[in-house]
Amino acid sequence: MKSKPIYVEIDIQASMDDVWHATQQPDLHAKWDVRFSSITYLPKQADEPQAFTYERRVAPFLTVKGWGKSSGATNNSNGSRSSALHFGTDQWFSPIREGRGFWKYEPMEGGVKFLTQYDYEANFSSFGKIIDRSLFKPMMGWATALSFDVLKRWLEQGEAPRSQYIRFFYSYGLALLFAFVWMYQGLIPKILAKHPEEMAMVASAFFTSPTQTSSIVFGIGIVEVLFGLLWLFYREKKHLFALQLAVFPLLTIAAIGAVPETAVHPFNPVTFNMALLTLSLIGYFSSGDVPTAKSCKRKR
Repeated sequence: MKSKPIYVEIDIQASMDDVWHATQQPDLHAKWDVRFSSITYLPKQADEPQAFTYERRVAPFLTVKGWGKSSGATNNSNGSRSSALHFGTDQWFSPIREGRGFWKYEPMEGGVKFLTQYDYEANFSSFGKIIDRSLFKPMMGWATALSFDVLKRWLEQGEAPRSQYIRFFYSYGLALLFAFVWMYQGLIPKILAKHPEEMAMVASAFFTSPTQTSSIVFGIGIVEVLFGLLWLFYREKKHLFALQLAVFPLLTIAAIGAVPETAVHPFNPVTFNMALLTLSLIGYFSSGDVPTAKSCKRKR
């Protein structure tokens, strides 16, 4: 079955020349497009397509390098513009072998409708096509849409792409961290191990029998695992950061009040919860207005 091409569309409240300049100049393009670390134009004659090379640093010692040709740009009578692209890479480990696509710029009231459509041949034969359809192509579509939103915010609000991406990765990196922390704390010491200190804190706080204490600890573990999953799926991360700013001080007081000697243990509730409180504060202020792929239209 042939896979569908990637399509992304966004409305930008900026002039046609500004959008064109930000997307056609290689140094500016690489700033807002997360798919590229650098783009370099190669020398050409006046009547030749614009050839270029690109790089994407995937890891400190892994860089994907490729080539491309911009096969021309057109200015139509209705004020719209478009450019076509042919791209690929000869590196054996790249998921993409070769592809084609276009950018289109349509004038609208107060701005430009900027859209792209592209498709490519996946590497690694049939196995590569399966991985591409299920994982890599959705990721490429998401990265394209996220980049378009960064471009939109840059041209409309003046915020540099670099600062947008720093805020984005801070916010979502902390979200993944808290998802892991809550799920681990709920699953390992409470549900699976039923650690003696967890049991002791609950028994001291609620004056329960061993059976009742075990049930309460299990229930708290379930709640913590669910809250960890919430970090993965709930969109308004700022609400979760705000909730934690209230919860972590209360958890610290409750833990020390129930079992005072834990305050002198290594990695005790005071240092652990205060560290998480500080990270929650950073997340709260960095997650107010982050770029999102959801601002783009993904189908024609």
